[in-house]
Amino acid sequence: MTDMTDALIEAADRGRADVVATVEAAGLRTVAATLINEVLFRAHLDELAAAEGAGEASLVITLTHGGQETSVLVSVGPKGMEVGRAARPADLPPTVIVQDVCETALALYGPRERVSSAGREIRWPSPRTMVPRLVNGPAVPRLFHAVVQRVVQVLDRDQPARLTELAVRHGTDKWSFLHQYTQHYQRHFGPLRDRRLKICEIGVGGYGDTEAGGGSLSMWKEFFPRGLVYGVDIADKRALDRPRITTIQADQSDPEALRSMAKEYGPFDIVIDDGSHMSPHVITSFKALFPCLAEDGIYVVEDLHGSYWPQLFEGSEDDLNAPEFTVGFLKEMVDGLNHEEFIKSETRVPKPTDRSIKGIHFYHNLAFIDKGRNEEGGPIASVLREAPELLGVERLR
Repeated sequence: MTDMTDALIEAADRGRADVVATVEAAGLRTVAATLINEVLFRAHLDELAAAEGAGEASLVITLTHGGQETSVLVSVGPKGMEVGRAARPADLPPTVIVQDVCETALALYGPRERVSSAGREIRWPSPRTMVPRLVNGPAVPRLFHAVVQRVVQVLDRDQPARLTELAVRHGTDKWSFLHQYTQHYQRHFGPLRDRRLKICEIGVGGYGDTEAGGGSLSMWKEFFPRGLVYGVDIADKRALDRPRITTIQADQSDPEALRSMAKEYGPFDIVIDDGSHMSPHVITSFKALFPCLAEDGIYVVEDLHGSYWPQLFEGSEDDLNAPEFTVGFLKEMVDGLNHEEFIKSETRVPKPTDRSIKGIHFYHNLAFIDKGRNEEGGPIASVLREAPELLGVERLR
């Protein structure tokens, strides 16, 4: 199903004709299963059931193409969300949402300007069922309308949740008593949210438990609706693989393994290092993966405290500028932003990243490194080096 998702994202990026071709090649049922899985992931109907209290509501999602249709029944109630199970006889009949499968694919995976509901039809239960409840019986339960509304919001790409909300929802500590990273991620990643991206995070979580962790991978999947998310961990985490989420077993201290992984799955638009937090590992990962990052990509290093703590992460506070520790290594790159402004050649040894890092942003325990061309030119420094007399100063020796 992951391959089907990748194909749909690529097709939706190109346009409707490519989506139609993908549907006809794979078949309506296969494509519909992928799309409905995505809708239900984003809708979080199980949370809605808990919030709305007692009661049960059913919804049928029907996707159509070329005179054919395929449907899935979804029931929401005290047990959360269940797919393919009919509601109890006493409950209201299901509402049916009917939409063209290609329109649905473009709405979920295409650029925002291609989102459309022109072909959508909502078939409510008949008045014979609804009116007696309104006149003689209890009011129509809120859950009945809320389930439909939530699915329609997903199909319209409406009201996207902020990252802090998603972090809490998916159980990642990127917003918790430990860290408050999501406000910074929102600032840097918010403008990229509707782009087609590849996001790679080092460190899946859950330690050696093969079925634990992955909260932040799910968070990124929901935050980037057109994104493909890759999680790298030293443990085998394939049990967490889902549509648009792929885990890769690799040791972040092994540069060859990282480069091989990036060659197969990259280039990545975003790389996030939330791995061991040990400086040698962080630096090795950066040197291996930053060259594999897409132009104008973003590299993030979390938990910079590991650079200082000898007890847990073999860090050091003896020399805060020491380049063998994460923060000192990053500080050297700050000077690299201004590599064109140095007058004396012996001031510093040039770094490979001097010309490919265009911005660095530091926050508490968090750093963002923006990849991009850093060759704006230093005209005054150039004159000071070559012809200082033109500025009325003496040549530096």
